[in-house]
Amino acid sequence: MTRVSTVANYSVVLANLLAAQKRQLDAGTMVATQKKGSDLKAFSRNAEMLTAMRSVETRLSGFLEQNKLIADKLTTQDFALNQISDAAAATKTALEEALATGRTDTLMQEVEALFRNAVSGMNARYGGKYLFAGGKIDTLPVTAESLAQLTAPPAVIADFFQNDAFLAEHKVDDGTLVKAGILANDIGTQLLTAYQTIQAFQEGPDGPFGGTLTDAQRDFIQGELETWSKLHSDMVDKTARNGMVQARVESVRTDLIARRDSLIGMISDITDADMAEAATFLEQATLSVQASTQVFLSLKESSLLNFLK
Repeated sequence: MTRVSTVANYSVVLANLLAAQKRQLDAGTMVATQKKGSDLKAFSRNAEMLTAMRSVETRLSGFLEQNKLIADKLTTQDFALNQISDAAAATKTALEEALATGRTDTLMQEVEALFRNAVSGMNARYGGKYLFAGGKIDTLPVTAESLAQLTAPPAVIADFFQNDAFLAEHKVDDGTLVKAGILANDIGTQLLTAYQTIQAFQEGPDGPFGGTLTDAQRDFIQGELETWSKLHSDMVDKTARNGMVQARVESVRTDLIARRDSLIGMISDITDADMAEAATFLEQATLSVQASTQVFLSLKESSLLNFLK
C-alpha cells in the first residue's frame, strides 16, 4: 500500500510551484530584454564564438571613434586651408584691381587685413590644440602679427614659425595608417615671404602705395602677380591633398560601419530572443504558475487538519 503524506504532497507541489515561478521569471526577463540570456552560461554552446565576436566588435567600435575624431580634425583643417587659400587669392585680386584702376589708395590696408586672415588660418585650433604646430600643439605656430614685423630688423621669415617637424600618423583600421597633419612653415614660408616683399617695397624708395600708380609701382605689381598666382595654386593643391585624406578616412569609416553592422547581426542571431516564441513561453509559464498555485490551494483544503477541527 502506498502511504499518502500531507507533508510529502506539500513538498512536491511547492517544488513544482517554485519551478513554475522560475520559468515565468526567465520568460519575463527574456521578453523584457529581448535576449536569450544575461551571461555566457546561457550561450554555452556558442560562448567561444560569441566572445571572439564581442572582441572584434569592440575593436571596430574603437576604430570608428578614432575615425570620427580624425574626420573632425580634417574638416577643421579644410576650413583653415581654404581661409589661407582665399587670402592668397584675394591678395592677387587686390593687386590686379590696383593695376586696372591705376590707384592704390587702400591697397596696403587690404593687404594687411588679408595677411592677418592668412596668419589666423595658420594658427587654427581643433580641440584647443594648434592644427599646424606639429608636435608643439600648445605653442602658437606663427607669431607674426603685422606686415611691419616682417621687415623689422633682424626679421627672418623662418623665425616667425614655432612649429616642429613632427607629423602624427593615425591608424584608422587594422591595416591603414594616415598622416592627417600639415606644418605651418610648409604652408606659410613662401606666403609670408611674398607679403614681406610687398611690405619692403612699401617701405622702400619707390613706396609707399597710396594714390596714383607710378611706373615703378606698376612694374613691381606686375612682377608679383605670377608669384601670387603660384601661391594660390599651391594652397589649392594642399587643400586638395587634405581632401584626399578626408575621402580615404571616410571610405575606411564606411567599411568599418558595414563590418560592425554585419557582426552585430551575427551576434544578434545568437543572443536575441524570438519574441513570438518568448511571448508564448511566458504565457505557458504563467499558466503553469497559476495551475501549481491552484493545486497548492486545493491540497491545503484537503488537509487532514481540516477534518480534525
